[in-house]
Amino acid sequence: MENRSHAFMTGIFTLTLLVAAVLFGIWFNRDRVEYDPYLLATTLAVPGLNPQAAVRYRGLEVGKVDGIDFDPQRAGQILVHLAIDPATPITKTTYATLGYQGVTGIAYIQLDDESVGSPRLATNADDPARIPLRPGLLDQLEKRGTAILSQAEKVTEKLNDLLSDDNRKTILAAFSDVSETVNRYKALPDQLGPTIEKLPALATKAETAIDSVNTLARDVTALSQSLHGPDGTLTRIGDSVDRAVNGVEAVTTGAQLETLPGITALTDETRSSMRAVRRTMNTLNDRPQSILFGAPDITPGPGEPGFAAPARQ
Repeated sequence: MENRSHAFMTGIFTLTLLVAAVLFGIWFNRDRVEYDPYLLATTLAVPGLNPQAAVRYRGLEVGKVDGIDFDPQRAGQILVHLAIDPATPITKTTYATLGYQGVTGIAYIQLDDESVGSPRLATNADDPARIPLRPGLLDQLEKRGTAILSQAEKVTEKLNDLLSDDNRKTILAAFSDVSETVNRYKALPDQLGPTIEKLPALATKAETAIDSVNTLARDVTALSQSLHGPDGTLTRIGDSVDRAVNGVEAVTTGAQLETLPGITALTDETRSSMRAVRRTMNTLNDRPQSILFGAPDITPGPGEPGFAAPARQ
């Protein structure tokens, strides 16, 4: 009996010592830091976030997630309870995002601040201060990916409309027209070859024509100078006409008293002819080029077709 009692007491002592060692280890390893309570209230999804997940402030671990539950006062809203080191500079401009560790998909809370020097955010256990949770990188990629997919779908629809049967026929016809135009341009040098070969001869003929025009201009200038000179043909003809007219007028004056009326009429006609000759000489004197190009058009007078009154200055 004594051996059994000793064995029983030994077992009880061993179990008591083991429990004491476990309790001492738990007490020794417990977290002795006092944390400040904060709260995240969000309607965003929090995939991969679990209780005891790390809370980091600009990469430094400053706390942990105490719990995750639903907001009983607002359906669909999630409440994330945080325990953060009091030394962490949580301010009124601090915000939170979800970060992920490598490829494991385990999420953590990443805290950051919009500005430096903002006032501290007061909190207590009865009324924890709320930190806004903003969309993380995955949320932004999801939204932008959705927008990109929507745009890609619209582009695909437009491409389908563009590549409809009618449009394909139009595009193929346009390519055919372009190909035909290119072929015509390829044949253009061969067609222009004979014309290009004739250009030197044409240039030579043009130079010859220009030389002929220059020679004609010099001849006209010389003719004009000879006609206008003091001893020129026009001057001599004009003097002869003046003398003839004066003689006819003298004869007419003397004969008007003695001759018959028929002679007077003949004299008037002669006088008109002489005046016409004088006008012709004056015209040649003013415009010698009329010998080559003809007389200019007579300016219409008042009441005639084409008459234009002179402009007032």
